[in-house]
Amino acid sequence: MKRIFNAFFYSLHGLAVAWRDEAAFRQVVVLAVIGIAAACFLPLSATARALLIGAHALTLIVELLNSAVEAAIDRISEEHHPLSKKAKDCGSAAQMVMLILVVVLWGAALWGCV
Repeated sequence: MKRIFNAFFYSLHGLAVAWRDEAAFRQVVVLAVIGIAAACFLPLSATARALLIGAHALTLIVELLNSAVEAAIDRISEEHHPLSKKAKDCGSAAQMVMLILVVVLWGAALWGCV
């Protein structure tokens, strides 16, 4: 039980650090709050609402993972290295793909396709 308790507080600390240190995380949180609120109040199907809320939650997860990759790479070395660039660019690409999915889902939901 102590391990679960500690893990919970480590996670809260991770959220606080991401909020404090990562502008991109704060931007994605604002986008998620607005998007989830809009999904809840607009007249959308239950499926569309669930897809949009899930997609916005996934943007937060992807940004946290992207920030973790960047921090780990920077901890190893801040010198420019092709593998460090590759890791950071792939994390950024993952977030871009996720944000494109959010836009596509919003378009489909507003168009009435879901």
